[in-house]
Amino acid sequence: MIKLKRAYDNYEESDGYRILVDRLWPRGVSKTKAMIDKWLKDVAPSNSLRKWFSHKESKWLEFKQKYFEELQNSEVLIQEIIGKQENYTVTLIYAAKDETHNNAVALKEYLEKVENKNKNY
Repeated sequence: MIKLKRAYDNYEESDGYRILVDRLWPRGVSKTKAMIDKWLKDVAPSNSLRKWFSHKESKWLEFKQKYFEELQNSEVLIQEIIGKQENYTVTLIYAAKDETHNNAVALKEYLEKVENKNKNY
């Protein structure tokens, strides 16, 4: 199971394995409070894509398409996240204010597509 949570929300034991999926550490959040198990910077959108998107909802679909293309080069990290689900609930941690148009939402969608594709083989 994959869950999503903002870095500014309180830790809960039900979060399971917490992976920060942003390229930058969340502003104002201490490493102690964040309770991050792993920081996967390289699974985050590239700096140029992140800056281009700038959390503009009008760019959401194009952002996802470009981000999915970038994720195709991160197969090892994608499989690492998917593999963690065998033993844990995995919570993708992000800092964005917009809870429906951010890289963690897109990453979760991508992971679910990869999982479904793997199940069909």
